[in-house]
Amino acid sequence: MSHPAFCGLDRAHLGGLIEELANPWTARCESALRERRGGDRRRAAGAGPDHKLAFTDRVLVTVVYLRLQLPHAALAELYGVTRPTVTHAIHEIRPLLAARGFAVPHRPGIRLRSLADVFAYAEAEGVELRIDGTETQVRRPKAGRSGRKAFVSGKKKQNTAKTTTIADDSGRLLWSGADRPGRMHDQTAIRTEGITEQLCLHPQAKAKVDEGYRGLANGFPDQVQAPPRKPKDEAPLGERYSWREERRRHSSARICVEHTIGEVKKWRPLQRYIGRREYYTETHTAIAGLVSDRAARRPTRRRTSTELVFIRPAAC
Repeated sequence: MSHPAFCGLDRAHLGGLIEELANPWTARCESALRERRGGDRRRAAGAGPDHKLAFTDRVLVTVVYLRLQLPHAALAELYGVTRPTVTHAIHEIRPLLAARGFAVPHRPGIRLRSLADVFAYAEAEGVELRIDGTETQVRRPKAGRSGRKAFVSGKKKQNTAKTTTIADDSGRLLWSGADRPGRMHDQTAIRTEGITEQLCLHPQAKAKVDEGYRGLANGFPDQVQAPPRKPKDEAPLGERYSWREERRRHSSARICVEHTIGEVKKWRPLQRYIGRREYYTETHTAIAGLVSDRAARRPTRRRTSTELVFIRPAAC
């Protein structure tokens, strides 16, 4: 089960992840035991019954579930335990994965955990951000439940959860969050997360967005760049050609965030989430954190200019 085909991580990444989560998991278990018994430990460390799943297997079964969304009963058969044991292990490890945050390229000891961290990093390092939203199909709420129509997406025509993704100019994932019901507009979702305040606090931070964030670009024209507006039908032919070329250049510079979203969508729960909706944010953050680990180790790709350059001087 530790093969990359099952867990989506190479052996070195998986080993480092197990080592990173060992101490937080031990502290969480000791805290739960202390709260349950109402005082300090009365026996030596290690006394009492052992876990049916070792810590390494708990991390592995959680990562495999996040990668393939296999039923808990199937994972229990693979490990020779009961289904509640697998469920309990996933509910233990998944919050630890979600709390890790997002990796920073070339900064192994730094993690980004909030939108404020992302904009502070972008302003300090001079990174131009790429912002875009995506939707994941989720389970339909029960009939009669309040807010049932809030998840119906006007674009997808189905029940979805909306998420905002931020990447750098090389397509490396920096942050993914602002999980909102699918009915909410992309711009409203990121505004409720506090992006307006972050743009005011970090005036040197810049970002490229698509047409859905036009209002944000109008409010911060020096920081947020949206595609150019389409000229009127009676505009000169040269102006229409210029608009088409500017739009193509903008799309070429912004397409890397679409590739980042596609990299996250390779994990099965974010293609169609069949779990309980209250665990969607935790599941999405855990998966995005694992994807950012791999993206942070990817070298920067410098793209060549699209402008024409003469190889030799033109003959008279």
